[in-house]
Amino acid sequence: MQKRVLLILSVVLLLLLKFNAAQATIAYGNLNLALQTDTLGSKSSILVVDENQHYLVGIKLINLKTKATAITDQNGVAIIDFTSSDRIEVYAGNTLLLTTEVSKGKHNSITVSGKNPAIAALKPIRLLYDQTVNPKLTTTSTDAVYTADLTKATVTSVKSAITGRLAGAYVEQNSGRLGSESRTDGLYALLSSGSLGSDAVQLSLRGQSPTVIIDGVPRPMTIFNLEEIESITVLKDAVSTAMLGGKGANGVILITTKRGAKGKQTISFTAQTAFQKSLKTPNALNAFQYASLYNEARVNDGLTPVYTNADLQAYQTGSDPIGHPDVNWEDVVTKPQSRFNHYTLNVSGGNDFGKYFVAVEHVDQTGLFRSSDANTYETDNTFKNFTVRSNVDLQINKKLSAGINLMGRLINMNDPGFGSGSILNQIYATPANAYPIYNPNGSYATTSNYQNNIYAQAVSSGYIGTYKRDVLADLFLKRTFNEITEGLWLRVKASIYATLAENTIRTKSFATFAFNPTTSAYTQYGTNGTQSNNTAVTQQGRSDYEELALGYDRNFGKHGVSALLLANNDNAYSGSDLPYTLRGISGKASYNFDQKYVVDLAFGYNGSNYYPPAGDFKYGFFPAMGLAWNMEKENFLKDVKWLNGLKLFGTFGKTGNDNPGYFVYIQRYFDGTSAYFGATAGAQTSIFEQPLANPNITWEKANKLNIGLQGTLFNNKIGFSVERYSDKYYDLLMRRGKNSALIGQNYPIENIGQSRYTGWDFKLNYQQTINKFSYFIGATGGLQKSEVLYQDEVIQPYTWMKSTGQAVGQRFGYIDQGLFQSQAEINASAKVEGYTAQPGDIKYKDLNGDGIINQLDQTVIGNTKPLLYYGFNLGFNFKGFDFSALIQGAMNRTVYLSGNTEWAFQNNGFGQAWEQNLGRWTPQTAGMATQPRVGVGANINNYATSTYWQHSGNYVRLKNLELGYTIPESITKRIGLQSLRVFTNATNLFTISAYDRVDPEVYGSSYPIQKLINMGVNVKF
Repeated sequence: MQKRVLLILSVVLLLLLKFNAAQATIAYGNLNLALQTDTLGSKSSILVVDENQHYLVGIKLINLKTKATAITDQNGVAIIDFTSSDRIEVYAGNTLLLTTEVSKGKHNSITVSGKNPAIAALKPIRLLYDQTVNPKLTTTSTDAVYTADLTKATVTSVKSAITGRLAGAYVEQNSGRLGSESRTDGLYALLSSGSLGSDAVQLSLRGQSPTVIIDGVPRPMTIFNLEEIESITVLKDAVSTAMLGGKGANGVILITTKRGAKGKQTISFTAQTAFQKSLKTPNALNAFQYASLYNEARVNDGLTPVYTNADLQAYQTGSDPIGHPDVNWEDVVTKPQSRFNHYTLNVSGGNDFGKYFVAVEHVDQTGLFRSSDANTYETDNTFKNFTVRSNVDLQINKKLSAGINLMGRLINMNDPGFGSGSILNQIYATPANAYPIYNPNGSYATTSNYQNNIYAQAVSSGYIGTYKRDVLADLFLKRTFNEITEGLWLRVKASIYATLAENTIRTKSFATFAFNPTTSAYTQYGTNGTQSNNTAVTQQGRSDYEELALGYDRNFGKHGVSALLLANNDNAYSGSDLPYTLRGISGKASYNFDQKYVVDLAFGYNGSNYYPPAGDFKYGFFPAMGLAWNMEKENFLKDVKWLNGLKLFGTFGKTGNDNPGYFVYIQRYFDGTSAYFGATAGAQTSIFEQPLANPNITWEKANKLNIGLQGTLFNNKIGFSVERYSDKYYDLLMRRGKNSALIGQNYPIENIGQSRYTGWDFKLNYQQTINKFSYFIGATGGLQKSEVLYQDEVIQPYTWMKSTGQAVGQRFGYIDQGLFQSQAEINASAKVEGYTAQPGDIKYKDLNGDGIINQLDQTVIGNTKPLLYYGFNLGFNFKGFDFSALIQGAMNRTVYLSGNTEWAFQNNGFGQAWEQNLGRWTPQTAGMATQPRVGVGANINNYATSTYWQHSGNYVRLKNLELGYTIPESITKRIGLQSLRVFTNATNLFTISAYDRVDPEVYGSSYPIQKLINMGVNVKF
C-alpha cells in the first residue's frame, strides 16, 4: 500500500513538474526577449547569488568603464549596461566585495561569498511559523547554516551535518549505526514534541534536546536529503520560541526546505560514492597472550593455572588450530571497509504564476558484517533510503497565493537475524581461543562453555528487515488585504503526516558442535531450524496540523511595525494510544524606530489534553520580551570608521515544556501474585497499584535570560557575535529522592525539580576577496555549565555526597590513589568493606577518615568545569578550485571506560582480554603499571566506579575536508551543461585526543564511528 501511494505521488510530481516546466519555459522565453543582449552593449541582466544559490537583494553593481550602476531586485537580478570586457564592482552597502568580469551570454551571474559579514547582514533570519526578519530588526538569539556547508559531510542525519557549525549547538556521536534517526517513543513525541530522542547522534541546544520543526510544522524526522534543505536555524532564547508555548523551553531546530524561484528550469544531478572504515575498535589479545594472562589471573586469585606449557606452545605456534584455536573474531565477522553510495536529482524553476522545487534522493549504505555466498539473501546490516519531495508555490492572483509541499520516504534496513548489537557484544566477549570457526567435518564449532558460534550468528541466523514509510503533505493559502490596509494578510495552513515501520523477521536457528579430539565425537548444541517468516508493526502513527494566522507588516516613515496572531491545533496518534492534542493561540509584535531601537513582544497560550480530571485541556501562558539597540546608528559612533555595525540585544521570558506522560493522574492497578486463603485454601488473584497517580501534574517551565552583542568590523571583513544566557528550569518532573520502599511502591513523578543552565555562545567570521582569490575563516562554539538547584534528594551525612549544587548528570564514585604496592601499604590504609585487598589493587581515598572505604567515601568525580565545544571552518576559492575544512572538538569532558572491552576475563571468567590489560600490575612492573592486577571475573574493589577508569575526553577532530574543481564554463557550454564540478571529501579524517586509546566519542562495544573518503560529481543543466 505504501509503495502504491509513493508511486501515485511520484506520478503527480512528474505531472506537476511537466506543467510547471512548460509554464516556466514560456515565461522565461518572454523574459529573455526583454533581457536579450546584443552586440551594441544594450542593458542586460546579471544575477547575483552566493554559494548556496540564494538570490541576493540590495547588492549594488558599478561598471567601472561606463560608471553605470544598478541594484539587485527581490530575484537577485540587476539590469545594467556592460560588455564582456567590462570590470564590475560588487558592493553590499558601502563594502566592496569583489571586482570581476562577467562573460556576457545566456547566463550572466556573479557569485559572492555568503560568509562575508556584509552578505550575512542582508540575509533574513527565519523564525517560527514562516516568519522572516532583517537581522538588525530582531532581538532573538539565532544561528543558521546553509546548503553548501550541510552537503560537505557524507552523512544522512541533519544532526551530523551541523556538527561544529552552529553556536550553542553541541553534537556528540555515540554510535556509528547506519540510518540513525530519532525514535518516536510515546504518543506526544510523534509530532508536537518533535524530540530528537534516543539516537546515534545526540544534539543538545544549550543543554536541552530541542524541538524539530520542518517548514513550520513540528516533525520527528532528522534523516534528510541534505540537498533539499535551504537552511537549518537554531532558535535559542525565549522570544524566538515563545509562540510554541508549552513546547518552547528546549529551543528549536528549524529546518527549511528549498523552494522554486522565477527563472529558467535548472536540473542538478549529484552522484557520490564513499568508502567507510571503522575507527579505533578494541584490540583483543591473541590466544597465546590470552592464555598466559589467564593463568596469571588464576594465580592472583589463589587458583591453579589451567593452561599447560604444551597448551601455550600450541597457541603460540598455531600447530593445533582445532584443539588450540586462535581466532580474531573481529576480522572473521566484520569487513575492513564498506560502501556509501548517494544519488540526488533536483529540478527547480518557475514563472510569475508558479514556482517549483522537486528532489529525488537514493542512499545505499552497506555495513560492518561479512556475508556468505551460501545465502540467497543479505545478512549484512545495510541502509537504503529513497526520498521524493515536491514544493510548489502558486500565485493565483495578485492577492491570493498558495503552496503545497509533498514528501514520501522509504527506508529499508537490514540486520543479521541475531542482531548487529548482539553480534558486536559477542565479538567483544569471546576470547580468541574459545573455539575454531569450523570443525574438521565443516560444521560450526563451539565448546560446552560457549555453545554458540559468532560467525554462524552473522551469516546463518537469517535476517531481520526493517521497512519504514513516511508521507507528509503541507497545504497553505495566503490572502493579502492591502485594500484594507497595506501589509495586512491572512494565511491558513493544513498538514498531514503518516509513518509506519514494520519488521520482517526471517530468522533461523543453527546447530553448533563441540569436537572431542580424543574420541573424534561431536556434541551438538542447538538445531538447524527452518527460517521463520513473521512480520510485526513496530511503529505506527499519524498526525494532522491546522493553523490560522493573521499578519501585519508595514513601515510608517521611521516607524516599523509587524505583528502576527496565530491559532493552531496539533493532533498526534500513535498505535492504539488515545490522541495527544496540543492547541492554543500565540502572537508576536515587533516595533522599530529608524531601525535603531527594536522591541519584540511574544506569547504562547496553549495546552494539551492529557490532564485531569478526564483527559481535559490544561492551558498555560508563556510570555517573553526583547530589546535591541543598533548602536552604529548613534551619532557618537558614526565617525568610527572601523565599526560597521554593532547591536546590543537582550530577551527574557517564560517558556514551557509539556511533558504529561500518558494519563499519569489515573491510578493504575495490575494483577499480582496469587494469594492462598479461604476454607479450601484456593489460589486467589491479587491486584496492586503501581505506580502512584499524580493528580497535580503540570508543565515543566523555564525562565530564560539572554544578552548578546554582535557586530561587523573593518569594512565588514570581520563579523562577531557573543551571547550570555542564564536559563532556570523548574517544575521539572522527577521522582523524589526520598522515595522509600516502606510504602510498597515508588512515589509518582512530580513537578519538583529545579536546575540552571548558564553559558556563553560565540561566533567569529572573516572573509576577504583579493583579485580572484577568495578565502574565509570562521569559528563557532559555546561554554556551558549546569547546576542542580533542587531534587529532593536523600539527606546525606556529608556534603561531598550531595547532588544538589553539582552539574546535572554528575557522576559520583571513589577517588583513586593509585595501586597498592605492598602488603605493608595495605595494612596501613583504610579497608574496603567486604573485601580483602592485595598488592596491585586500586587504593581509594578515605574521605571521612573512619578507616573504612564504603559509599560514604563516594563523591563527585569527572570534570566539574563548564563544557567547552567549538568548531573552526576555513576555505578558499581560486580559479575554479574550492577547498574547505571543518575542525571540531570539545574540552572539559571525560570518558569513563568499563565493562567487557576494558576489563579482562569478565562473564564469570569466560570473557575476552585486551591489549591494555598487558599493562597490569605485577611485582616486576609495579612502577610502570597502567592497570590493576588481573583476576578472573568481577572484582568489587577494582571495578567499582572511581576516577581510576575515568580519562580526559578532550579532543579535536578534522571533521570534514573537501576539495573541488569546477570545469570552466567555456568547456561545459560546448557540451550543453550549465556547470560541472568534481569533488572529493572526507569525514572524521583525523583525531587528536587527550586519551587516544579509544575514540573520544564512540568507545566500548558500541557500533564504531566511521571514517569516510568520498568522491563525487555534480552536473547542472
